[in-house]
Amino acid sequence: MNVKEVSRVYFVGIGGIGMSALARFFLGRGAVVSGYDRTETDLTKRLAAEGMAIHYTDDVALCDKDTQLVIYTPAIPKDHKELNWFRDNNYPVYKRSDVLQWITEAMFAVTVAGTHGKTTISTMIAYLLRETGYGCNAFLGGISVNYESNYWASENDTAVIEADEYDRSFLKLHPDIAVLTSIDPDHLDIYGTAAEMEAAFIQYTKNIKPEGTLLVKHGLHRHTELKGPETITYSLQNDAADIYADNLVLDKGGYRFDVVAKDWRLNNLSLRIGGMHNVENTVAAIAVTKMLKIDGDVVRAALAAFRGIKRRFEYLVSNDEVVYIDDYAHHPAELAALIKSAKRLFPGRRCVVAFQPHLFSRTRDLVDGFAESLDMADEVILLDIYPARELPMEGVTSAMISDRMANPAVTILSKEGLLEFVKQAPLQLFITAGAGDIDKLTGPIKQILEGK
Repeated sequence: MNVKEVSRVYFVGIGGIGMSALARFFLGRGAVVSGYDRTETDLTKRLAAEGMAIHYTDDVALCDKDTQLVIYTPAIPKDHKELNWFRDNNYPVYKRSDVLQWITEAMFAVTVAGTHGKTTISTMIAYLLRETGYGCNAFLGGISVNYESNYWASENDTAVIEADEYDRSFLKLHPDIAVLTSIDPDHLDIYGTAAEMEAAFIQYTKNIKPEGTLLVKHGLHRHTELKGPETITYSLQNDAADIYADNLVLDKGGYRFDVVAKDWRLNNLSLRIGGMHNVENTVAAIAVTKMLKIDGDVVRAALAAFRGIKRRFEYLVSNDEVVYIDDYAHHPAELAALIKSAKRLFPGRRCVVAFQPHLFSRTRDLVDGFAESLDMADEVILLDIYPARELPMEGVTSAMISDRMANPAVTILSKEGLLEFVKQAPLQLFITAGAGDIDKLTGPIKQILEGK
């Protein structure tokens, strides 16, 4: 289907972070956009304010019967009345990933895949293309702090797309530039084994257009099989990579550094967000701007004003008494990077982490990794597991993590209990982390800490 010719589209699950970006894409091109979601959120309120008709009851009577195209998310249950009605009545019904495939076929596409870092890198790339005047259509899995959006448009037919490995949806994409950040085990409820997941990422590299380029993190497992028509490697500071950071110094909660390649160098870059992993993410984003031949001085100026992504090492409170960071980290490797970076940026401060595990299956499969990562904190508060799309699994609870931790300073609390803890505890460096609904507590926690 030619996405540029669609004038009426209906979304089943319109409030998802990836779905809402597509909804904004069609709305921006003049289409009538409407849809269903299970609950009203701040994001769905924004979509409605932008001109989309949204309802929150699974009711066929509320559907747009005149729609040309129905787009749904794999998170929608199989017994969903609206989705099944559209199918039974022979409407063109497609997954979000199908539409992204059409976009990669119609535009010059930069896609970012990997179990960590893809939201930050895709947002950085899209931000730099926009701020330097190059322009792009951005389809992101997070909210850019600079623009308060996960989508923006451009007359330049270039797309920057976060490539989601869940449900193997990223295998439908056909990029010109494919970024690959990591292939650590995750979503084993979908893939079954780590080897199956690795095979999917290998296939992702094979879907690059014939004249395209793979930008891959140096030294990944099975790296000899991760090859594109042209392959470039990047790293934080490993000079065996094609592109890496040099002269890295801490700078007021952020970093200053150079990015070095074999035949070019971009000096004196300033990143105003925390996390050493975000320096590595920046190296990847800078590499893409070089592939697109964007002037380095313009890139340097744009990067200095980059304010990050909501819930990605996001500073919510930062003063002499307490630093409060919120992050989406939901995998052991992400937690380890988050805690390590925070402690390095703020040495001497006692680090307390409140973590909400996401999915019973992920907790079961990666429990030892979670315990090891959380042991890096001085004290840990665990919330109950956020189930998302899953039903409870016998014996799988947050206690599985605490039982395996070497650090005895770990407590399991309710959300209300966490707020009481924040009121009473003498906090210096406090982190909330998780991909569930722990973000609903960030506002109250910020108020409590600022009130102190």
